[in-house]
Amino acid sequence: MIVRPPPNWFRMLFVWHGSVLKEIIPQLTFLALVSALAMYTHGRILGEKIPLNTAPFTLCGIALAIFLAFRNNASYERYWEARHLWGRVLIAARNLTSQVNRYASDDARPLDRQDISRLLIAFAYALKHQLRHTDPSADIERLLGPGLARNYHGLTFTPIVLLDEARHRIAALNRAGTLPDTLLWVMDKQLNDLGAAVGGCERIHATPIPFAYGVLLHRTVYAYCALLPFGLIDSIGFATPLICVFVSYTLIALEAIAREISDPFALSPNGLALDAMTRNIERSVCELCGEDVPPALQPGRFYELS
Repeated sequence: MIVRPPPNWFRMLFVWHGSVLKEIIPQLTFLALVSALAMYTHGRILGEKIPLNTAPFTLCGIALAIFLAFRNNASYERYWEARHLWGRVLIAARNLTSQVNRYASDDARPLDRQDISRLLIAFAYALKHQLRHTDPSADIERLLGPGLARNYHGLTFTPIVLLDEARHRIAALNRAGTLPDTLLWVMDKQLNDLGAAVGGCERIHATPIPFAYGVLLHRTVYAYCALLPFGLIDSIGFATPLICVFVSYTLIALEAIAREISDPFALSPNGLALDAMTRNIERSVCELCGEDVPPALQPGRFYELS
């Protein structure tokens, strides 16, 4: 995720890091060459004039803009929902930590409360690693110790198993008489919220936008941009390459942005900063438990927060 102070209007014109321009330069170069060829041949291919004008491009452009808006809205909805789900993880982890600390009677061992808070932090890290297909072993070992960490090695759904263990620990407090039944139900709601957040993230991650939408949009955008010079050459002449590259940049960049944010958990410049979000959960839970709070993650050299 790009996190930077808002630049002024002039510097914004030349922002490089965080834009998708560097990913689409090859496509823009190719379309610039097509535009230059159309200008050089006066709109002819193999000596035959391409009978195009601006009218069909106006009609097609409207339809293409509507389709691009639909694609971008669908992608952004996935991004927004993913951020909302991680917000629920933060809220539920805070609430459950506070409830365990304040509602359990003084007979409950401090170690039991600490174990539950550590399980919640490990749960957040395990969820991040599951969504990014990375190994959670190092984080789980750091939080739970080498002995307990071995119990979670090689699991497919590590966050759910950690959540189940937290539920087991809370139920043990109830069986020991240090937590009343009514408060057990209150805490169980927070555990259910965490489980629902996991299911929501898995649904987004495992269900991409239908491939046919991407194929259709991709073909339509490139066909439109490749034919556009031949429709403009007679009306704007030598300005054709400039206008065509500008229009192509707008359409291809929108497609690239939609493709990038459709997977909000990926390690991309505009993906969710899951490392920073899990660290924030850890910091919040540790502070509630009176433990040392680790430092917050800061943006890197190019304002990227992973």
